[in-house]
Amino acid sequence: MKQQFRVGGMSCAACSSHVEKSVSALPGVRLAQVNLLAGSMTVEYDETGCDEAKIIAAVEHGGYTASVKTAENDTPANAPDADDGLREMKRRILISSVFLIALMYFSMGPMVGLPMPPFVSGIKQAFMLTLIQLVLTLPIVFVNYKYYTNGFKTLFRGAPTMDALIAVGSGAALVYGIYALFAIGSASAAGDTQTVHTLAHDLYFESAGMILTLVTLGKYFEARAKRKTGEAIAALMDLRPQTATVKRGGEEVSIPVEDVQVGDLVVVRGGQSVPVDGEIVEGRAALDESALTGESMPVEKGKGDVVIGATVSKNGYFVMKASRVGDDTTLSQIIRLVEEAGASKAPIAKLADKVAGVFVPVVLVLAALTAAVWLLLGQTGSFALTRAIAVLVISCPCALGLATPVAIMVGTGVGARNGVLFQSAEALENLHGVQSVILDKTGTVTEGRPVVTDIQPLGVDQDDLLSLALSLEEKSEHPLADAIVRYARSQGAKERETVDFTATEGQGISATVDGVPCMAGNRRMLLANGLVLPRGAQETGERFAAEGKTPLFFAANRQVVGIFAVADVVKPTSRAAIDLMRGLGVEVTLLTGDNRVTAEAIAKQLGIDNVVAEVLPQDKEKAVREKQAEGKKVAMIGDGINDAPALARADVGIAIGAGTDVAISSADVVLMKSDLVDAVDAIRLSRQTLRNIKQNLFWAFFYNVIGIPLAAGVLWIPLGLKLSPMFAAAAMSLSSVCVVSNALRLKFFAATPRPESGEPLIVVQKEERKTMTKVMRIEGMMCAHCSGRVREALEQLGVTAEVSHESGTAIVQGALPDDKTLSGAVEQAGYKVVSIE
Repeated sequence: MKQQFRVGGMSCAACSSHVEKSVSALPGVRLAQVNLLAGSMTVEYDETGCDEAKIIAAVEHGGYTASVKTAENDTPANAPDADDGLREMKRRILISSVFLIALMYFSMGPMVGLPMPPFVSGIKQAFMLTLIQLVLTLPIVFVNYKYYTNGFKTLFRGAPTMDALIAVGSGAALVYGIYALFAIGSASAAGDTQTVHTLAHDLYFESAGMILTLVTLGKYFEARAKRKTGEAIAALMDLRPQTATVKRGGEEVSIPVEDVQVGDLVVVRGGQSVPVDGEIVEGRAALDESALTGESMPVEKGKGDVVIGATVSKNGYFVMKASRVGDDTTLSQIIRLVEEAGASKAPIAKLADKVAGVFVPVVLVLAALTAAVWLLLGQTGSFALTRAIAVLVISCPCALGLATPVAIMVGTGVGARNGVLFQSAEALENLHGVQSVILDKTGTVTEGRPVVTDIQPLGVDQDDLLSLALSLEEKSEHPLADAIVRYARSQGAKERETVDFTATEGQGISATVDGVPCMAGNRRMLLANGLVLPRGAQETGERFAAEGKTPLFFAANRQVVGIFAVADVVKPTSRAAIDLMRGLGVEVTLLTGDNRVTAEAIAKQLGIDNVVAEVLPQDKEKAVREKQAEGKKVAMIGDGINDAPALARADVGIAIGAGTDVAISSADVVLMKSDLVDAVDAIRLSRQTLRNIKQNLFWAFFYNVIGIPLAAGVLWIPLGLKLSPMFAAAAMSLSSVCVVSNALRLKFFAATPRPESGEPLIVVQKEERKTMTKVMRIEGMMCAHCSGRVREALEQLGVTAEVSHESGTAIVQGALPDDKTLSGAVEQAGYKVVSIE
């Protein structure tokens, strides 16, 4: 069984690691994954050996709270609780800051020459000055008591967290200050001014107060930033309509959307949101589906069409029959996919998790060793203590723990906003390394339904030919007939009286139109009825067939009067998408069950060299295996129906155009629109997310590797430099904020621009196309810094550029200057342009 839980009280990566370990140790638990950002946990377990109560008990034993995730507590990052938490932190920061300012005045004022009140001036008033510092420190400690209760609780249970580091570090400074207070009082009474002077300059009340205040301030900024990572899920949840108007007993009744049942008749008027998924049974409307699919243009829907919950009716009126309600709606499934992807862990996160799990105990040991080493080297107890405190407060397991999940959550959220749904963090990571993409033809690179591409009248007027075609094909149920009927009606053709309709399987149809015997079909139909195909008509038919189209012949009174060419045409953006994939260094293969002639014709239009034709659905998986056997990481893009085995076999399976059925178990990535450019955006987003994760991990490791030795005092002996615990606390707080802020840069990911008003991004015929996208092949780029310089040089021309030093390419988009200008910008940056396509 798979169950989700809400987990409270976690403050850092060590907390989430401890919860995971505690639950994973239970008998019967197969998998436990904790999402620190969302405060959630997903557990897969065998119900015969474990249950919800045991899981909750294991979490609570570790000092945290847990409850089964329900509709009531499943709000975006527990929004009301998060708001309360931020307000509480602001209150703590305000109180701490007021007392800290006063504390810094009394502790640092004498050192910088600030005027001091008479009752604390001079060596004789050292005891009073120390006592005032203690009094000012205590309120800061009191309002931030949670660090101590949580920290020492986890420390005593053998699973210390970041709170334990803060508690031990600031607590040590406070205890030492109290000791110094009594020592100063004793020395003053004995008249030992030298001891009083020494102790008065070694007080660390300000360090304790500053540590607690800065850490709380850092956590406040971190919490605000982390809330933004869940904005995508919050936006999706906000789309949920609250009520629905249904027909009950012949009357329209408004009810909560949760009460809508499958089979209910739901009424939707202009301006209202569609409450659930269903099928229109009456009326028409233009629906805005942009929130779910990213498609900006409203879609006309009428009787028999499927509508998706949370889309908005721009005008019109319709009645729909509910087919999916509650958690089964498309919107609910999208939210679940985005949440599960954000909560799952990418393989790259495993190292950081392992380090974070042992980080705090190691730091505690290092702090103790630091103090011991300095004491052995002859330093004072005060010096050794400050070095140990600095080590404790500068160490930051949070930066390590947050490096991956914040980027994953933002990346999956950005994908959802652009109609790209990642089923898991692993899919998001794997996609970045894809070297070969296999494309299913029908419905992926083509429209997926036949349309009329050419019409050739023979001895008759075109309007008469269209009228004849409409009259004949209107009564046929063949898909090709539907294409001709749609085309003829779009041209305003008039239907004539038709009788004696007959369909011949595998050949065509015949009927009497206005008293004239007529027929339509393939060449076999004409030959079977003894008709002679004129030489010109035969050549035209052969040309259409060579182009991958299906020629249909029309005859009236035993004379061939015209030819229609019907084909499943290439989508307007498919060529652009394939060019962009190649620009990213990805090999493209076309896979289809069609005959070799049709496949080669489509591949020629798309500029694809690798074609695998006449493949049965069950053999598509074999084609993926063969490509993997070449040592390549493969992505399979299909419509998610007959491509399921191939999608499952591929390293990354991408289902395209699955907006009404996002729960395709065999796909790793689901594209809401039937647009291949979204697959390019998915690859680009994956690469940017992985680059962001690597930057975060580098910063987190680099910060701790450099910061801890500095805090321990490695520069004291050679240079006489030491790091104050106050600066250590500031650095620790800043490190987590930097990691989260860096991940939030992914929110600025720009999807590939789409054409205006139906204009194709790149027209199918290459020699006729208006180029909005160009691929530049560049020599001399050796590293990420090189690609960064090339990107900067190109973007100064007012274009967008995606540059890869690994593939040696730059994809430029926008209102492009001429090739000479593009080459000049790159060459001025110090690199050589080999070609521009």
